[in-house]
Order: sequence, then C-alpha cells, then structure tokens
Amino acid sequence: MSVTQVAAYAAPAAKAPLERTTIPRRPVGEFDVLIDIKYSGICHSDIHQARDGWGEGIFPMVPGHEIAGVVAEVGPGVTRFAVGDRVGVGCIVDTCRECAYCLAGQEQYCVKGIIGTYNALDKKGEPTYGGYSSHIVVDENYTVRIPDGLALDVAAPLLCAGITLYSPLRHWNAGPGKKVAIVGLGGLGHMGVKIAHALGAEVTVLSQSLRKKEDGLRLGASHYYATSDETTFEKLAGSFDLIVSTVSAPLPLDAYLSLLKVDGAFVNVGAPEEPVALNLFSVIGGRKTLAGSMIGGIPETQEMLDFCAEHGLGSEIEVISAEQVNEAYERVLASDVRYRFVIDASTI
Repeated sequence: MSVTQVAAYAAPAAKAPLERTTIPRRPVGEFDVLIDIKYSGICHSDIHQARDGWGEGIFPMVPGHEIAGVVAEVGPGVTRFAVGDRVGVGCIVDTCRECAYCLAGQEQYCVKGIIGTYNALDKKGEPTYGGYSSHIVVDENYTVRIPDGLALDVAAPLLCAGITLYSPLRHWNAGPGKKVAIVGLGGLGHMGVKIAHALGAEVTVLSQSLRKKEDGLRLGASHYYATSDETTFEKLAGSFDLIVSTVSAPLPLDAYLSLLKVDGAFVNVGAPEEPVALNLFSVIGGRKTLAGSMIGGIPETQEMLDFCAEHGLGSEIEVISAEQVNEAYERVLASDVRYRFVIDASTI
C-alpha cells in the first residue's frame, strides 16, 4: 500500500462539529500492519481534546484511541501478526523505545513522551490520526491481539477504558480481602467495577445519585452509595483500601481521602480540566496516598485483554453510525450513555 486517502470523521477546528472527510495514511512499512477498522469507541478524552479542553490541539483532528479491527496487510518484517488477525490499538502508537520505562513494557511513561494515536506528531513530524476512520497503519509493537472470546465491538473500549482501570487495580493489588471503591459509573467506572469484582475485591460504587444503582450491582458491585447524600461520607469513613476516581470534574479530595483506611490510596484516572484543592493533613493523617495512573503499557494491555476474555468482560456499549458522533458527544457530556458509544466503522 502506498500513501493513500481513507475515509474519516474529523473536527476541522477546536469546538467545531466533526464532519466526514478523507485523511492520508502512510505506506505500510517493514514492521507495520494495516488495520481495517471495524469499531472505534468514543472516550471522554476525545471530547476534551477535540474541544481544546487539555490545551491547544492539532487540527484537523481525527479522534479515537479505542480501535478494534482486522489486519488487512503486513510489512515484510512483521512477525507478530498475519492478515486476518483480530487486533486492537489503544492510546499509543510509538515511543522512544530506549528509556527504562519503554524497555520495561511501561511505554505509557516514556521519558521522551508518548506519540498518541491522535492529536500528536509522529517521529517524522506528521500528525497522527485516530480511529474514527476506515483504516490505520500501526507498528506491530504497538498493536495488540484481541482474543477470540471477545467480540470486536465490546472489545474496542477496553483499549482505553479497560486498561485505564486494569492497570491501577493491579498495581494497588485489588483482590480478595481488599475493599475497593470506584467513583463514577460511566465509561471508565463500569469497567472498573467489572474488573475489580473479577479480581476478587469487594466493590463499592460512589456515584452522585442512586440512578444507576441497579446497573452497578448487576456489574459486580456489592454496595452503591450516593455522594450527594452527606451521610455517605460519615458512614464510610475509613472504609477502603483503594479508591479509583474516574470522574473528569474536580472533587472535594479531602472528603474522599477521609474514606480511606490507614495506608489506603486514592488514585485518579479521570482528568479534570481545572486544578483541584487539597489540605495536606488529609494525607498526612493516615499515611494515605494520593496518586494518578495513566492507561498501561503494551504488555499490560495484552494481559488485560486476555483477562477480560477469560472472565467474559466486555464493555457495555451502544453502537452508533458515524453520522451520530456529534450527538453522541453531547450525550456523553450529559451522562446519557450506558456505558460506551462505539462507532461502527463501516458507516464512515
């Protein structure tokens, strides 16, 4: 394949509605795979970036880093994949490959910074374009295999939402005997509940209201509390070994830190656009940890997919056509999706 134009949906400028267009894809290099995209999940971070919420973006922007598809072509040096393989691409399409973190399979913390699947510049200075498109060319080292036990549509969101929750849950040892709280039952949070439950932890959902309580219990939570009820924080003081926050709005951190046991950890995976306030006595008293976690490396992403296939964990999805993407963005912002929109790439 030479450089070619493929169909895509792009934001032509910050805050502009996405529209159908064509974008260039590079030739298939020696170690590249050409992927025929079947499904692409819509992540809240797509909206942040398309609307310049996290800083100035690169436009036109083709979002999408929850990509599931089938290998259509491989470069001559490719050894990991063959035409017809079911594969996925997450948030990273390249890194320095030389630093200690890259060599340890923790590419998300590359010292020189990751090259994102979209809204980034590759090593040649060309913009990267994401999964809201018909095809993508990716180095085999940044491509993962989707097990046969996972349907491609429910697997797509695992490439961001799944790994974003799996990584901290494993790092902070969620499992039998541990009490874990997931803050927010959305695209990220619902996967946190599923994964934490499958790991053997006792899971609690902390949500603004009890509107999704039935879902939370069905997905694996043992308890569900409304944070809008002031008594919740009194009842649950000192209860949790680990709290993972998936929300992208500033939270009253001191109140949430009060819910941790001694040596407990509060881990942020949601990324608010605004700064947050903190009284340091909230961590000093109780030797508590306030932390963050960012997606996962390629080996851990593969581990997560295998784990999800083993336990039958796919994302709860609503499949849409590409022309519904702008409506889907507004519905995400209104928390009107249970729990992840997935674009059928055949409609692009």
